[in-house]
Amino acid sequence: MRILVVNPNTTASMTATIADAAMRAANAGTKVDAVTSSMGPVSIEGYYDEAFAVPGLLMEIAKGERSGAQAAIIACFDDTGLDAARALANIPVIGICEAALATTAFIAQRFTIVTTMERSRLPLEHLVHRYGMAGRCKVRAADIPVLSLEDPNSNARDRLRNEIASALRDDKAEAIVLGCAGMADLAAKLGAEFAVPVVDGVAAAVKQAEALVSLGLSTAKRGAYASPIAKPYKGLLEAFAPGKLAAS
Repeated sequence: MRILVVNPNTTASMTATIADAAMRAANAGTKVDAVTSSMGPVSIEGYYDEAFAVPGLLMEIAKGERSGAQAAIIACFDDTGLDAARALANIPVIGICEAALATTAFIAQRFTIVTTMERSRLPLEHLVHRYGMAGRCKVRAADIPVLSLEDPNSNARDRLRNEIASALRDDKAEAIVLGCAGMADLAAKLGAEFAVPVVDGVAAAVKQAEALVSLGLSTAKRGAYASPIAKPYKGLLEAFAPGKLAAS
């Protein structure tokens, strides 16, 4: 089985963290291809960054499908470009937020997402509502820039721990969901430290992808996720016209 994992930002070191988490979660017979977007922001922090991350993401998903990937994972907790990717691809596409919430719902009634920046909190609250978890899941922001998670001299991890402690105390959370792909390497350590389940969306998405491929299931290609209607695109987006991207 081959699973494509796309980091939709352009920071290769974050892709390495994501790849390690994905490979540790994967079955022995699963090959994980982790790739970094070739165009877009170095980190995704808010709606503006998210919009400009989508073209590079779609390019990598199209390329991965042509190369034989049987499922794709979007490794950004905003589920960046998820609907567009599902319309583009004929293989299953998993967002790590949706996968994390679905997984956590099996093991806890009340849980809290702890994400990075305050500007990311409201978009994640919208996703929680979309995925039917609004009555069970709260969202907190530790107010740390995404890339600070990779800086050993920053206090980002301490602030993350403080926010988790607040979620357990004030939200009465029974489990914690890490709200950034850049936190993927912290789940096991934090789970042991706080003695609660801590769910990493990258690992959860790998298991969901393996299940869908094993069951022979893919995205429905009628209605919302029907293939895009053929039409010309102009200017800088000419290469993204329906049919061109998948075939190039």
